[in-house]
Amino acid sequence: MGMGQWGIRMVVLGTALAFLAGCGSKTVETVEEAPGAESAWTLAAPIRIDGVRTADGGRSLVVDAEVPDGPRDCVRGLRGELDTVEHGTMYVRVTFETRSLDRDSGCTGTRRVEATVKLGEPLNSRKVMVNSRDVYTTAGATPPALRQCGENGCDPTPPRCTSASYQQAVNDTDIPKHTSWEERGCDDTWLVLDLSTRMGPVCGDAGDGCSSSGVSQRWFYRAEAPGWRPVTTNGDAGCAGIHKVLPELPARLCASLPRLDRG
Repeated sequence: MGMGQWGIRMVVLGTALAFLAGCGSKTVETVEEAPGAESAWTLAAPIRIDGVRTADGGRSLVVDAEVPDGPRDCVRGLRGELDTVEHGTMYVRVTFETRSLDRDSGCTGTRRVEATVKLGEPLNSRKVMVNSRDVYTTAGATPPALRQCGENGCDPTPPRCTSASYQQAVNDTDIPKHTSWEERGCDDTWLVLDLSTRMGPVCGDAGDGCSSSGVSQRWFYRAEAPGWRPVTTNGDAGCAGIHKVLPELPARLCASLPRLDRG
């Protein structure tokens, strides 16, 4: 075989190997990416529901939700659907697929999205529960928006001199949970409660060597349509201290107030 023919065969063989190597590299790269991309997607619910409003004459709902976001695609397949209707409540579900559970996805931010839920019939006066968590109602709302119900329900108890009404007042006060109360005075307009919160380590009874302390506050409330509204706090005995900040409080509700036991 001459050197010319040998040189030609070497060039052809080298070109073929280079072509095969290139194809092999490309094939391996595709196989590696596809499974990883698919495994990163996980079914999830919104981080938070920001609001619900009616559309299409009350036959649809628009749910404003907060979802993951980042430099890559972080959300796909956003869906809003009616699950069931029971006892005057429409139960709806909002879901999507996300990469955010993959630490390498970069989906560390958030963004707001809108999910439309077709109801098939007007909402009318029925309540809406989203993802078995947040409840919304048309009562007391400004259309087309719905009003989110609080921990006291969608229809808070009107202010009354009752234990249930006192508990609602405590729930609406900016204090730690599991706070106990003692009623010090109540009429149709004003309420006085002493609130006590146990502080310190979680342990058993004091007789078992467990030491803890309590923080006490005296709160004054005014009656409003939704319930008792906290107005001010003051721990002085009698009326002198509270009348400096709340002169309209009737003397009969503060004259016999003891000095607050601060624990």
